[in-house]
Amino acid sequence: MPFQKLQFTPGVNREVTSYSNEGGWFDCDKIRFRAGFPEKIGGWEKQSQTNSFLGTCRALHPFVALDGTSYLGVGTNVKYYIEEGAAFNDITPIRETTAAGDVTFSATDGSSVITVTDSNHGCFVNDFVTFSDAVTLGGNITGPVLNQEYQITSIVDGDNYTIEARDVASLDAITIDGQYTPTLIVANASDTGNGGSSTVGAYQVNSGLDTTVLGTGWGAGTWGRGTWGSGASLTVTGEVLRIWSHDNFGEDLIINVRDGGIFYWDKSTSSAPFARAVALSDLAGADSATPTIAKQVVVSDRDRHILVFGCDPIDNIGTQDPLLIRFSSQESPTTWLPTVTNTAGDLRVGSGSQIVTAVETRQQILVFTDVSIHSLQFLGPPFTFGINQISENTTIMSPLSAIAVDDMVFWMGAGEFYSYNGQVQKLPCSVKSYVFNDFNETQSEKVTASINSAFNEVWWFYPSASSDNVDKYVVFNYELNVWYYGSLARSCWVDRGITKNPIAAGLDGYLYLHETGYDDGSTTPASAISSYIESSQMDVQEGDKFVFMSRLLPDITFDASTAVSPVANFTLKARNYPGGNYLQTSSNNVTRTATVPVEQFTELVNLRLRGRSFALRVDSSDMGVSWRLGSPRVDIRPDGRR
Repeated sequence: MPFQKLQFTPGVNREVTSYSNEGGWFDCDKIRFRAGFPEKIGGWEKQSQTNSFLGTCRALHPFVALDGTSYLGVGTNVKYYIEEGAAFNDITPIRETTAAGDVTFSATDGSSVITVTDSNHGCFVNDFVTFSDAVTLGGNITGPVLNQEYQITSIVDGDNYTIEARDVASLDAITIDGQYTPTLIVANASDTGNGGSSTVGAYQVNSGLDTTVLGTGWGAGTWGRGTWGSGASLTVTGEVLRIWSHDNFGEDLIINVRDGGIFYWDKSTSSAPFARAVALSDLAGADSATPTIAKQVVVSDRDRHILVFGCDPIDNIGTQDPLLIRFSSQESPTTWLPTVTNTAGDLRVGSGSQIVTAVETRQQILVFTDVSIHSLQFLGPPFTFGINQISENTTIMSPLSAIAVDDMVFWMGAGEFYSYNGQVQKLPCSVKSYVFNDFNETQSEKVTASINSAFNEVWWFYPSASSDNVDKYVVFNYELNVWYYGSLARSCWVDRGITKNPIAAGLDGYLYLHETGYDDGSTTPASAISSYIESSQMDVQEGDKFVFMSRLLPDITFDASTAVSPVANFTLKARNYPGGNYLQTSSNNVTRTATVPVEQFTELVNLRLRGRSFALRVDSSDMGVSWRLGSPRVDIRPDGRR
């Protein structure tokens, strides 16, 4: 028989068996499809080799100020930063500043642990506090040592907590690989003072958890979250993961911590050190109806209203209504009390128990509750906004699992993928079972959706069944209508825009520029990215005959590779029966697998392989290799029935 061209259907299919998916692809990692053919994805590199952030990032927001300066909002479970020029500027809001003398200190000879006394401090482990106007305790614990920012290490009780005295240094200097690593100072016998009567403590907003803990009451929450024997401050199951939302009001920034405060950052305060964001209700001119708590904030691009979802009502400020939507007067972040002369107002969603998320498209804002979807549209005066239910009995996996592509919206639900383009519909998915059968449902709120527009892709990052952190991804190519997947730990991702590359947050405290080169830049020096794709089983005629394969004509390009001699491995794997194993050896020592390296000048590969069916695998694990597969050919000959 002549050479047979191996042509495969684009995309990976795990909804059927390998044998029944003949002519398709069955497994992959770190590949994509372009023009119907598989290729290795692009690599990544650290935005900065030295600057990292604290905590786990689950919110990124790029924007450009009127003066052309590019910024990136970075929200983690312990901080909120404005990144500029690869430097992280801490603008985390202050929740409380004590009166002078409310804070005192006590030290123990030979220990770096300092006990801080402040009645009803309201702190959690990992919260941050900055002290000022303290004086020396008498020995090594001097005024400059105390008058710094500290991370709280333990909670003694409601009036006392501990910190560890550190050498005088900037926070940036002790943030290494996403970890807070100060040089500690040990107290001596002379440290018997209390810091004086003028000490002031400025407490940043409470830190959030970087993992979801289900349940309430004693034993819920992470170890050390509260005082010994106390019940956890978790009132709604699963509502514990720290998630930020943010949007631009002009060149300024509106920030909200989910189920927490709403804050405003003024770009005019961006001279180093950047001023912290302040509560929206504390802005000059803010009226008495300004909301103070919400699940999400969005600035409507078309009409310049600030919208807050799941917020506190006008007549009960401070008490959250999880289904309430409020909006400010047009062009005003401080006018929230409706009058006949402004466009402020509110709406309440009619179904569900809470608003999960809101996604802005070009024409409307889709509002997701836990059981339904609603369309929020700008109508103009006197109603300003109107809302209509467009779907019910539709699920959504997490507040971050939906993403808009122009006027379309894609999201991950419970066991399904969905799309909206005028109507809600289930998205046919050829890898659905593969994803949801290996999914950690207890950490579902960590699912995040993102866009890689250069390749017409929607990415979902999710935690697999064996991990509490995001470690897998699944991709829908909305141009080709195909799916593929792989392994990669990214907690957040934003598409290219103000930068030429997508930006993603790793779990190691660094930002990464993706689609850069073809290597893994998380290490120094960079390391190789392992990528592969494997076909389903193929046979000849009725599948009852053995076939003998003796020659392979590879069809692969290494364009854009930086390696001098790029190589990919071609593997042909044979089986006797659909349920049999690859890599077996028969009694007459016929090898069932043939693996050969293929480089750009390989014309013909000779091999010897026998079986009733076979599969093709292409992989690479060398530095600087970019590959794209075409249509290879194999010399296949019938070889009898036995």
